Amino acid sequence: MPFRYWALIFVLGIGWGSSMFFNEILLRELGPFQTGLGRVGFGALGCWLWLAVSGRIGKVSPAFLRDVAVFGLLQYAVPLTIFPAAQQVITSGEAGIINALTPVMVVIVSQLWPGGERATWLKSLGVAAGFAGIVTLALPALEKGASGEFGALLFCMLAPLCYGFAVNWFRRFGRTDPAVITAWSLLAGTIALAPVVLLTEGVPVIQQPATWGALFFIGFVLTAASFILLFWLLPRVGATTTSTITFITPVSAVTLGVIFLGEVLTTAHIAGMALIFLGLLFIDGRIVRRLLRRAPGNPQPGG
Repeated sequence: MPFRYWALIFVLGIGWGSSMFFNEILLRELGPFQTGLGRVGFGALGCWLWLAVSGRIGKVSPAFLRDVAVFGLLQYAVPLTIFPAAQQVITSGEAGIINALTPVMVVIVSQLWPGGERATWLKSLGVAAGFAGIVTLALPALEKGASGEFGALLFCMLAPLCYGFAVNWFRRFGRTDPAVITAWSLLAGTIALAPVVLLTEGVPVIQQPATWGALFFIGFVLTAASFILLFWLLPRVGATTTSTITFITPVSAVTLGVIFLGEVLTTAHIAGMALIFLGLLFIDGRIVRRLLRRAPGNPQPGG
């Protein structure tokens, strides 16, 4: 695979990991619903501008609008509000580590989804390792009786669970242009979040330039541009290679939190992240299968 594709995967991983850092900046002035709406809304605006420039705006069916409304809630509106809500209690690094559970949740939901992909023994081991990582991450909160932090960690897990449902729901769109799906689903998420924001947190009042900068970056770059780039990259490198982004995002989130937000990297963070990484290796399967083939006693090609 060309080096430039690996570079794009690395950039996407770093970028999506940094979204937890930008959430922390936004939460200084905005509520979690306002933060979610800002990201989804600016993301929708960026995608629709791209569709207009590329001449892809066209008619869609009522069935498509129904399906895209559900996808917009599962992929954008709900999880992108859950993360900032949880980050009022947990660190950005912890949120980034929990976000790495997305492939684990995809395996679980796919197993139960009608016509979904059945879990192999390697993927089952990956799920077990992933949850062991979360338990390891949550143990310090339990030991010191911090029920609020423990509850926030569990609540944050709902975001990757939403992604697990979204991945399976996405199959309904067939060969529809992914950029069109993204634009419509972000618009649906914006429409769903707007009244909730007005009822719970009111009209946002932004006074700090850093908040505007974070909104523009997390919306236009980390949502609109990143998903357009992802869907451009996906058919060129395949879903398995693209999934390696998941290995980069938590490292990015933890590193930015430690350097710029003064967050403390604990042994529980490192151990939890290591177990989740182990789970991702099992779910991906390529390295494990290669090692098993090379194990003593296994026949080698041409031997």
